Amino acid sequence: MEYRHLGRAGVKVSAVSLGSWLTYGNSTEEQTAIDCIHRAYESGVNFFDTANAYNRGEAEKVVGRALSEYSRDSYVLATKVFFPMGEGPNDRGLSRKHIIEQCNASLKRLGTDYIDLYQCHRYDPETPIDEVLRALDDLVTQGKILYVGVSEWSTTNIADAVYTARELNLDKIVSNQPIYNMLNRYIEREIIPLCEREGIGQVVFSPLAQGVLTGKYKPGQQPGADTRAGNSEINGFMGDMLNDKTLTAVQELQKLAEEGGYKVSQLALAWILRQKNVSSTIIGASRPAQVEENIKAVDIKLSDSDLQRIDAILEGVIHY
Repeated sequence: MEYRHLGRAGVKVSAVSLGSWLTYGNSTEEQTAIDCIHRAYESGVNFFDTANAYNRGEAEKVVGRALSEYSRDSYVLATKVFFPMGEGPNDRGLSRKHIIEQCNASLKRLGTDYIDLYQCHRYDPETPIDEVLRALDDLVTQGKILYVGVSEWSTTNIADAVYTARELNLDKIVSNQPIYNMLNRYIEREIIPLCEREGIGQVVFSPLAQGVLTGKYKPGQQPGADTRAGNSEINGFMGDMLNDKTLTAVQELQKLAEEGGYKVSQLALAWILRQKNVSSTIIGASRPAQVEENIKAVDIKLSDSDLQRIDAILEGVIHY
């Protein structure tokens, strides 16, 4: 396993981390989820990501139970706050009230005394940024969280947080969690340059475009009922990628991967890890074997020629 700094922070995280969105506490049976987490840990993964909103806290419970078997100082645990956790007007967002209450609730569900990385799951336009940062800074001072991160914040949102924290001498953001993969590269133009300058690392999710970059979906064929794309409850983010032009391009990527002796999913992960501003890429897994397969991507080094061929194959289907 390769370990990288979380932005400019001193803590190091595994280049491949394990997430729990759409899987643990939801579509994956609990023992299988625990087996995946254990296999990841035993394979060198030390970074585990979840969120309070994943199945309304159930994912946090599963992750917490699975990791309870290991020494707390041997892994880095991340969770998030923002999305609704109840029906009340204060059961959502990034108000001081919601942040503090949900941090305490997450600690209880995870069965731990502190959260290594606490992330604002989205930006909250209804709450002043200084209120958000002061609440997070207080949690750091109390020892309940160690580092602060954000997820899917815009360039302007991140810049405002950086300059506000600097002006008020508050704990700064060390990471951003955006979607990033071969097909979706919106962070490359503005967010990565800003984050490189400010010491903020990317912890990217959906590196395999929710399975599209595994090559299992074929042009002209309906997704199987047992696949994510075939499940109407969890395929809501896949619609714009399940077109014949994109799927045909992925089949060409598969040929490129085979030339190198690896799978297209491993190629997709290696492509992300070539990016120096990426601290870690979050994989999902519903079987332990998937964890082992994806981790092998850290050993793949892509040449300039490989990167040029990838761009040529995906021309016309990349989104910025």
